[in-house]
Amino acid sequence: MILTLTPNPAVDLTVHAERVLAGESHRVPPAAAQAGGKGVNVARVLHARGIPTIAVAPVGGDTGRLFERDIAAAGVPHRLIPVGAPTRRSIAIVDETAGQTTIFNETGAALSDVDWDAVMAAVSGSAADARCLVGSGSLPPGAPVDLYARLVRVARDLDVPSVIDATGPALLQAAEAGARLLKPNRRELEESTGEAEPLRGADRLLDAGAHAVLVSLGEAGMLLVTRESDAPLRAGLDAALPGNPTGAGDAAVAAAAVTLAEHPRRSDFPRELLLRRATTWSAAAVLSPVAGRLGTEPELLEERLIIQAQSGTTTHPASERE
Repeated sequence: MILTLTPNPAVDLTVHAERVLAGESHRVPPAAAQAGGKGVNVARVLHARGIPTIAVAPVGGDTGRLFERDIAAAGVPHRLIPVGAPTRRSIAIVDETAGQTTIFNETGAALSDVDWDAVMAAVSGSAADARCLVGSGSLPPGAPVDLYARLVRVARDLDVPSVIDATGPALLQAAEAGARLLKPNRRELEESTGEAEPLRGADRLLDAGAHAVLVSLGEAGMLLVTRESDAPLRAGLDAALPGNPTGAGDAAVAAAAVTLAEHPRRSDFPRELLLRRATTWSAAAVLSPVAGRLGTEPELLEERLIIQAQSGTTTHPASERE
């Protein structure tokens, strides 16, 4: 079983418009609404692929009740922690003519220390059978900046891998705690490390203590850098796919978690398999109109996948953490 933690869940609204014109009024089909947030999207993908999972998240208010009804209707195993603050909303506007998606994310409401203790207690209480722990998404205002580092330490105590998709100090502290794999996108990596070049940014996270870094590069594919190899790998399709990229990174996280769960030892996970899965699952998600789903079977995209060594090398001493 793969456990996902979503500290800042959302009710996701996805609106499709034939064409978006700034400052104009648009008539569109009804918005698709579903329980979301990055870790929840990861769990949705895993559940749809028949992989045991459980989604842990704090929810509250009217939006929280909508969230709970939707995730239950989807059949995704979950453990929701009731809190007083309302669950936030996220709005994705898909311009079908331009092939672009614009996203408006509410920041989320602050939770109390008691709420966060309840969240981590739920994680610990649900993780006994976990083969990988995933922490994914933004933190709401006032959340403990070391929340993901705590999750990494829980994984280490259980002797299972951890995958963290975060940004800023939360990402850096997860690296320092010895996360098995970090999955920022290019922008998040630069914001977190100050390095504009992805390979340099990944190196910074490995130097901090992470064992592997998977970087989403958008249409350019994905970059994988590990402590155990001098040769970073890069993968991408032969051409970009049109569609909705919302949730593509979450599908990549799901693929990475599956691979690490299958190969729990730090030093022996197959790098090319992880990168192949992450890239094709991510691309398949672009073909879905909403996040948390794959629009095609990833295996159908493998013949279009190109994997090659990334120019540049890394040298990092083996870490004993996790």
